[in-house]
Amino acid sequence: MMRKLKTRYICFEKRDFMETIVLNKRQIEQKTRRIAHQILENTFEESELYIAGISGNGVPFATKIVEIVKELSDQKVHFFEIQLDKDEPLKHEITCTIDTKKLAGATIILIDDVINSGKTMQYAVIKLLESPVKSIKTVVLVDRKHRRYPIKADYVGLTLSTTLKNHVEVAYSPEPKAFLS
Repeated sequence: MMRKLKTRYICFEKRDFMETIVLNKRQIEQKTRRIAHQILENTFEESELYIAGISGNGVPFATKIVEIVKELSDQKVHFFEIQLDKDEPLKHEITCTIDTKKLAGATIILIDDVINSGKTMQYAVIKLLESPVKSIKTVVLVDRKHRRYPIKADYVGLTLSTTLKNHVEVAYSPEPKAFLS
């Protein structure tokens, strides 16, 4: 017998605009754990994984995935951050907190919190491709599907249909939540 699950949306007023919670703390934890399991299922033959968090909320999301992967697997996991200006990526140098030469032949998991147009993810991939990597897989907690760049998310927590005027944000403090405004 199949049970129909209810999705709850909680709305509240804050600073003259309406926020709609699309993922609460428990849902974010469940989706993060599921994504970590999917990554392991698809990379079990790899002895090492390089997990990159994009600056901003990609870093705490990636850090949580790293914790779960290390808890569940014997794979050697290397975590690093990709730092870039999300609004104008070419205005400032895109940097990594790891020597990109170490990425030669590596399997990389690239993580951000939300993907919309694909611009941030695309520029991060371009930086990673400065080395001859084995593969790059992309992970997002929320996928908005408004692409302007040829990039896709390989692992997604939630696919959300929104208008272009909507803004989706993930907050990790004081308690994790994803909301639409």
